Amino acid sequence: MPRGRRTSLTIRLTPAQRQTLLAWQRSTNIPAGLARRGRLVLLLADGMTITDAAATVGLSRRHSYKWIQRFRQAGLEGLYDKPRSDRRSEPLPPDLREQPNNLDRG
Repeated sequence: MPRGRRTSLTIRLTPAQRQTLLAWQRSTNIPAGLARRGRLVLLLADGMTITDAAATVGLSRRHSYKWIQRFRQAGLEGLYDKPRSDRRSEPLPPDLREQPNNLDRG
């Protein structure tokens, strides 16, 4: 007996999208999170409920809805991680790296 309630959300995949998602499942050189999100979309396209699909791939329902929405808006590209704004793209210059930390003084 399926868990969760039925939703009107349906995901339809083109043959090319399905082929790509299946290739992601077999790949050993893509990020694990991308493969997990691809598997989520495949399970939903095959008719599994969001609750069951999320539990199967190890995501929360909240995060599953986020990835579903991104897939519906941007297709396969929406399943990739977006760049994070809190990451420094360039290393600090040497003069800034070697400044003493004033917080250590007692």
